[in-house]
Amino acid sequence: MSKRLLRDIQSIKEDQDWKFTVTPSESDISQLRATFEGPSNSPYDGGVFVVDISVPNEYPLKPPKVKFETRLFHPNVSSQTGAICLDILKNAWTPVYTIKSILISLQQLLDSPNPSDPQDAEVAAVYLKDRNQFDITAAQWTRQYAQPAATGPKIDQASLDRFASMGFPPEQVAPVMEKLGLERVEDDDQVNRVVEALLQ
Repeated sequence: MSKRLLRDIQSIKEDQDWKFTVTPSESDISQLRATFEGPSNSPYDGGVFVVDISVPNEYPLKPPKVKFETRLFHPNVSSQTGAICLDILKNAWTPVYTIKSILISLQQLLDSPNPSDPQDAEVAAVYLKDRNQFDITAAQWTRQYAQPAATGPKIDQASLDRFASMGFPPEQVAPVMEKLGLERVEDDDQVNRVVEALLQ
């Protein structure tokens, strides 16, 4: 799995046309956090959407588990849990698909919802009964939940508390940790890196 997954990640980093990003967890390469832009001329235009991807050991024979971290108003995405109804993540999966294939499919799903096979029945009902109201609500959610500034790494609160006890306020620590690519500090070396950056 790891060689194939590393190739997938490298392919996304080298291909700037799609403007995708993918970041493995520091402690587990099979846990990914990816982003993509909302399709142009859609209610999701201008948004940046974050998905969590959990890659099984059997990949690519089995599909990853994928869910939206960003809240969005869409018939095929749960507005509560971020669960996704997409055939290639289930019975239509084949080993030729890649992480990039998944992100492309998700972007296309935002552009072309499938209300006849919904993940969120209430949203699908709005889509079918009042498309204009659906577009308005989806655009509102995009502005509220999917703005680029909100897509940086989520900084672990316990890590912020640790630095607060050392006299460093969270609003000062968080941007430094983001710059260093750290969502949390797990050992003394990481703590020292952050402290050194704070004192510069």
